[in-house]
Amino acid sequence: MKEAAGEANMTVITIVLIGVVAAVGAVLIPRLLSSAMYRSCCTGAGGIWENNYCRAITPTSCDARESMWKEYDQCVIDNGKHDANQKYRAVSCS
Repeated sequence: MKEAAGEANMTVITIVLIGVVAAVGAVLIPRLLSSAMYRSCCTGAGGIWENNYCRAITPTSCDARESMWKEYDQCVIDNGKHDANQKYRAVSCS
């Protein structure tokens, strides 16, 4: 009887650990994929990704920077995010 109780306890512990690992994965994986998407859109638009912000590689004119932002925003929107205008932008021309 003691052996059966021990096996049941190990089964419960295993199920709980699998649940914990699945929960951590469910939180981390989407964040990693989202971060990779923002980085990819930034470099594809001609920017550089630094400190979780997309920046222009070199100081450029406002028109060139705005063109980069439009390309970046479109990439982010095409990838299913709707917050391109607010997130991860270093400095815009105002």
